[in-house]
Amino acid sequence: MLEINLTMYHAVAVGAAMYFLGTLICNKVAFLNKFCIPAPLVGGLCFCILNCALYLTGTAAITMDSTLEKVFMNMFFTTVGFTVSIPALLKGGKSVVVCLIVASVMIPLQNFLGGGIMTIFDRSPLYGIACGAVALVGGPGTAAAYGPELVKAGAVGGDVVGVAAATFGLIAGSVMGGPTARMLIEKHNLKCPHLANKTTEEVSEEGFVSSEAKMVKGLMLILIATGAGTQVSVILTEMTGMAFPSYIGGMLTAVVIRNVMDAIKNEYPEGEIETMGNMFLSIFLAMNLSALKLWLLIDLALPMILTLAAQCVLMFIFSYFVVFRVMGSDYDAAVMTAGFIGFSMGATSNAMASMDVVSRKYGPSPVAYFAIPMVGGMFIDFVNAFANTMMISMWAIT
Repeated sequence: MLEINLTMYHAVAVGAAMYFLGTLICNKVAFLNKFCIPAPLVGGLCFCILNCALYLTGTAAITMDSTLEKVFMNMFFTTVGFTVSIPALLKGGKSVVVCLIVASVMIPLQNFLGGGIMTIFDRSPLYGIACGAVALVGGPGTAAAYGPELVKAGAVGGDVVGVAAATFGLIAGSVMGGPTARMLIEKHNLKCPHLANKTTEEVSEEGFVSSEAKMVKGLMLILIATGAGTQVSVILTEMTGMAFPSYIGGMLTAVVIRNVMDAIKNEYPEGEIETMGNMFLSIFLAMNLSALKLWLLIDLALPMILTLAAQCVLMFIFSYFVVFRVMGSDYDAAVMTAGFIGFSMGATSNAMASMDVVSRKYGPSPVAYFAIPMVGGMFIDFVNAFANTMMISMWAIT
C-alpha cells in the first residue's frame, strides 16, 4: 500500500481546499444550509471518505502533520477570549456553573448506558465506558489517554474501541448540534436579543470598516495572547496538578488584554479579530475532519454500533428536553444546546463550529460563546477524569 505523508503545509492546503469544497456543496444543497450543517464538516468528510476508500481498497493511506491544526485551534480560542469583557464575564458566570452541572449529569448517563448495553451482549461494561464519556464527553484526546487504563482494567482492545468511538462522536456532534438548535429556535419562535432590531442579513451586509493598521494590530494581539497563553496553561497545570488544554491559557490571557485595553481606552479591533477567528475555526475544523480515519469505525462490533446509536438518541433527548429548559428556554439557551451537543459528543471545536453556523443564520450569542468553551474546554475535563477513573475501578475485571 502506498503511504502518503502530508507535511503541515500540505495539510493546511488540504484544509483550505476542503473548506471551499464544503462551502460550494452547502450552497448547492439546500438541506445542508437549512439544517445548519457547517461547511468545514462537509468538506472535511469528503476528504476523509476518499482517504477511507483508498485505505480499504489497499491503494493508499494518507496521514497528515497536525502541527498547524493545533496552532489554528489555539488561535481561534484566543479570539473567543477577546470577546469577553468583565461585565460579560459576570453575566455569563451563572451560565457556566449551570452548564457545568448539566454536563456533569451527562457523564454517568453515557457510561451507564454504554455499560448496560455491553452487559446485555455479555461483554464487559468497560467497553461501554470506552463508548461512553471517555470518548464522547472526553473526545479523542481523552480516549487515547484512557485507552491503556481500560486495557489494564481488563478490556482488551479498549484503546482502539475508545478512539473509534471518539471518531464517531466527532462526526455525530457536528451533525446533530446545528439541526437541534434550529428545531428549538423555529418551534419556539426565538429571536436573537443581540441584533438590536436588525436581521442577520442586515448585520452581515453592514460589515465593518477596517484598515491595514487595524488588521495588523488585531493579528499581533492574537499572537501575543496565544503565545503567552500556552505558558499560562503550563503554570496552571503545575499549580493544580491537572492538565489544562493549551488554548485555555490563550482564552484567559485574551480576556485580560481585552479588558486592560478597555480600561485604558485603547481601541480594540473587534471586527478584525472576529473575522480572523472565523477563519481560524474554519481551517482548523476542515483539517481536523479531513484527518479522521473512518475505517476505525468499520470494525466495530454490533454491540458497539448499538451503543453509539443509543448515545445519539440519549444526547438528543437530554439536550432538547433538559439542557434547553435548564439554560433558560431562550435564544441563548438554544445556541448553547448546539454547543452542548458538540462537546458532549465530540470536542469543543465541534461545539464552536455548530454554534458558529447557528449564529451566522440567526444571530450572535455572546453568553454561549463564553460559557461553552469554558465548560467544554476546561471544567468538564476535571469532572470527566474523576468520574471515569472511579467507574473504571468499579468495573475492572479482576
